Amino acid sequence: MKFLVPPPIQALICAGLIWLCGIGLPQLSFSFPLQSQIAILIAIVGVTIDFLSIRLFVKADTTINPLDPSKSERLVTEGIYGITRNPMYVGMVFFLAAFGIWLGNLVFVPLVAFFIWYITKFQIKPEEEILLEKFGEEYGDYLLRVRRWI
Repeated sequence: MKFLVPPPIQALICAGLIWLCGIGLPQLSFSFPLQSQIAILIAIVGVTIDFLSIRLFVKADTTINPLDPSKSERLVTEGIYGITRNPMYVGMVFFLAAFGIWLGNLVFVPLVAFFIWYITKFQIKPEEEILLEKFGEEYGDYLLRVRRWI
């Protein structure tokens, strides 16, 4: 399988859909006290997760490029990778949820769920197959030990 669109671009496309659908479906709008502050806090959590996970890849001197997982030089299993196998994608989900809350439209909920399904089916599962072939039993043990999302 060939990866064509990097996951960060996929997340931006999803954010654009959240924004467009929010405009088109004003009847799904909501607001609550501290809405903006909560959205900002969730976004900060997402960015922090992404930063920590990228930092561990850089420290391990392995690729962060999701378009060619076969170029991975080492497995990264410590830190946040001991909690989730895909913290970069988890961070993107946090950021998308924060954006939806900030916009105040419930349309973000099914669109974030769609993003999770899509990235799992077309990015994560193919990545896992490639990494299992490349790293064998070590990666297989990791798959059994750590959850795909959270």
